[in-house]
Amino acid sequence: MTDLETPSPTAPSRLRDALDAADLVAPASRYPCLGRVLPAVAGAVGVREVPEAELSQRLLGLPDASRVCVVLVDGLGHANLAERAGHAPFLRQRLAGSAPLTSTFPSTTATAMGTFGVALPPGRTGMLGYTVRDPASGELGNLVSWTGLPPAREWQRETTVFERLVAAGTSVTSIGPARFSGSGLTEAALRGPTYKAAESLASRVDATLEALRRPGVAYLYWGDVDKAGHRHGWGSWQWGDALAELDAELGRLARSLPRDAVLVITADHGMVDVDRSLRWDVATDPALGDGVELVAGEPRALHLHLGAGVDPDVVAQRWRDVLGDAAVVATRTEAVDDSWFGDVSPHVLPVIGDVVVAMTGRATVVDSRTQTAASLDLVGVHGSLTPLEMLVPCLVVA
Repeated sequence: MTDLETPSPTAPSRLRDALDAADLVAPASRYPCLGRVLPAVAGAVGVREVPEAELSQRLLGLPDASRVCVVLVDGLGHANLAERAGHAPFLRQRLAGSAPLTSTFPSTTATAMGTFGVALPPGRTGMLGYTVRDPASGELGNLVSWTGLPPAREWQRETTVFERLVAAGTSVTSIGPARFSGSGLTEAALRGPTYKAAESLASRVDATLEALRRPGVAYLYWGDVDKAGHRHGWGSWQWGDALAELDAELGRLARSLPRDAVLVITADHGMVDVDRSLRWDVATDPALGDGVELVAGEPRALHLHLGAGVDPDVVAQRWRDVLGDAAVVATRTEAVDDSWFGDVSPHVLPVIGDVVVAMTGRATVVDSRTQTAASLDLVGVHGSLTPLEMLVPCLVVA
């Protein structure tokens, strides 16, 4: 798993200079990657068959334990939490002195969950955005709803950490909504455990406590913080209320766990609130649309797939001219060479756009030809490399 934190090449890099100038966080940063969490959990419960379990356990500071509970809160960025910590007294106490983890690029659920569950970078999992271009069909597929794509196990071929834990004889229970049981994203990133369906947060906490009556690992997912952020923004009172509800139930979970259990709380990505005055539409901007056959990804992290014979360098430069300091624009070759996606498998390479775009600040680029009206109306978004999006908490309660 060391390629999760492979440092960028030491040779001069226009891209690294651009990232530094825009105050962006490179995927290969000084912080451990989100993909370290489950190997660290494996190390804590004594399963050394998971690659780099012991190293990850040391890096994240997990003690040995017979039971470990992992909670992943969708959309709870480290900086978002720190700014709104007045709503979360339980989490605030644990945040002080903790070090964040780094999400993936794109910093979006499908990509981050792939790396979280498989402990490999996006270049190995093929989980490269909210939407991706399927090289076989040339069509746009959705990694969250898993539509327009081959079966999950064909798309994401690597063994998950949960599969390794189960193969080693560890009891693993995944707790989440019923609709996630057997879904494409679950099969791609988190296959292996026994799945326990529970809808409310309180019922998921109860199911987690039940699972941890016996030694093993329990994984709990909660998505309402992310939903509130998308609809209302992470600075809204609705987001604060969602955080307060989460905090109260996590406090109850921590108080109710067996004495020999360890609780790990993390997230897949953070969030920024959009500035509508800094939004471009590929569908209506001729300079951005010229030569672009398909736009994949999301408004903060775009994969541009070009028409036959179109020069990526020409398109990349045109996008730089139009977007200015609102984006860092790279060709596929530049982004891969600069480790934006970590180590890249040959079958994943064509999934990456001919041109890749990371937005800065609060800017977005949309494509109204393929995006729904609801998605165009989102207030909170994520996907790019700002600290708000890239840094996620890693809180250990033992």
